[in-house]
Amino acid sequence: MNTLNAEEVARLLHLNVKRVQNLAREGKLPASRVGRKWLFQREALEALLGRSAEPSPNRSLAISARNRLRGQITKLALDGLMAEVQVRIGDQDLVSVITRSSAERLGLKIGDEVYAVIKSTEVMLGKEGGEE
Repeated sequence: MNTLNAEEVARLLHLNVKRVQNLAREGKLPASRVGRKWLFQREALEALLGRSAEPSPNRSLAISARNRLRGQITKLALDGLMAEVQVRIGDQDLVSVITRSSAERLGLKIGDEVYAVIKSTEVMLGKEGGEE
């Protein structure tokens, strides 16, 4: 169970701390009062928002994309707001450009095993020696 205080809930819900406390006092947010502080269960708040809590390390994440390629990060370049991640998949390299904050949030580093998820409405194929 993950317990949050009023300030953390305010950040999660993008509300003012006083508004969060008032909503708890009115019974509109599930909370418990301990002394002078309000405590909230993250799972209950996430359920109210219609989403599940953040994935924990021991819980898998299901996604709809079928094109998932497992590989190992061989190069990682962080520059400004972006990150270029090179992933070795078999004997091929795939390069993905993602936001720097995503790379940092995932804790990416060279040598990590990752999944490249490819979701596209169009896939083109090429063959050497074919018509141009």
